[in-house]
Amino acid sequence: MLFLLAEYLGFPGLLNLIRYQSFRTGAAVATSLFLGLLIGPRFIGWLRVRQGKGQPIRADGPQSHLAKRGTPTMGGLMILTSMVFSILLWMDLSSPYVWACTFVTLGFGAIGFLDDFDKVRKASTAGVSSRLRLIGEFVIAGVAATLIVQQNGTHLYLPFYTGSVIDLGYFYIVFAAFTIVAFGNAVNLTDGLDGLATMPVIIASVAFMLIVYLVGRADYATYLGIPHVPHAGDLAIFCGAIVGAGLAFLWFNAPPAAVFMGDTGSLALGGALGTIAVVAHHEIVLGIIGGLFVVEAMSVIIQVFFYKRTGKRVFKMAPIHHHFEQLGWSEPTVVIRFWIIAFVLALAGLSTLKLR
Repeated sequence: MLFLLAEYLGFPGLLNLIRYQSFRTGAAVATSLFLGLLIGPRFIGWLRVRQGKGQPIRADGPQSHLAKRGTPTMGGLMILTSMVFSILLWMDLSSPYVWACTFVTLGFGAIGFLDDFDKVRKASTAGVSSRLRLIGEFVIAGVAATLIVQQNGTHLYLPFYTGSVIDLGYFYIVFAAFTIVAFGNAVNLTDGLDGLATMPVIIASVAFMLIVYLVGRADYATYLGIPHVPHAGDLAIFCGAIVGAGLAFLWFNAPPAAVFMGDTGSLALGGALGTIAVVAHHEIVLGIIGGLFVVEAMSVIIQVFFYKRTGKRVFKMAPIHHHFEQLGWSEPTVVIRFWIIAFVLALAGLSTLKLR
């Protein structure tokens, strides 16, 4: 909004700063962080009054989690409020990439909200059916993928390799939609401990803040041998809004959490990162940078697959963070060690920019 206004006025005086993506990225971080901290206490109080008993806790989960009964969920609404306000304020709203990413973020957030609402209403950990959720997610991701493809093509790029590997044609839309849906659900599965999903999302957002900036610059993209996507650099501001909103939420989600993110936040943030990766043609690199989320999701898939066929469990409990809890690790130990893993994986993902 401010960018279009400053552009209309010709970027006079101090408004010339708005011309620069780096300034707007920093401003987006500060705006969403300040707004999140400002609305957080009243928002959490409102959720506590409206929800009463808060988020239902799994009876078959770690017994230490039973102490969290009464903690409100749907904290993702706080993240989305501060994040979207910052996006609308600082981003170039003429870019179709802005609307594709915002559409997925709000669409996945709405699906997560319905799931959270159903759980609270029924006082059960079973919300909206998985099939119905996936259908909705694929419809939203498919629309966004189609919009993105119309702007930057259907070529698949791989890390450590210069140039596109293959033109997937219309199949790229399916691939892109799968990437968005898969990552949204991977982040959702990771959100099981206080602060566990929030910091890795922030770390991944910082990594992609750099990636989209470089991808959006023809000179840097050519030098590094990575795909150049015109106007993708503006998504660095989108990543900045995620970082600020995530930090504000982490202030209240730090152990012991005053509020849970819920599916409202985890699905939205995962979907947003997946969409940003699709725009930047760094879908495979997302699997490296967000490797923690991939491992969490795979642990569930492996557990279900083997249990249905053999009646035996590979892990003591899935997702894998519960496995380590069952091994005797305390919750803060699991969370902090997983944060370290997320940071190392982000560095590994960023290293692919130069290793070509």
